[in-house]
Amino acid sequence: MTVDQLLDDVIDERKSAVEKLRQTILQNLPKGFEETVSYGMISYVVPHSFYPKGYHCDPKIPLPFLSFAS
Repeated sequence: MTVDQLLDDVIDERKSAVEKLRQTILQNLPKGFEETVSYGMISYVVPHSFYPKGYHCDPKIPLPFLSFAS
């Protein structure tokens, strides 16, 4: 699943608020951090290029920075 697919599934009453929140996060996200889908939610992560060890429970998963469910 992609971020765009998740956004397509947001109910109409919430689309504007979710998009505004997403844009605010993207504008303030530290340089090099990435937007992705993790655990079925839009997530912002510290990529392996910054933190090669990844998430402590599964080093294949990037280190979580922020997630939100719509």
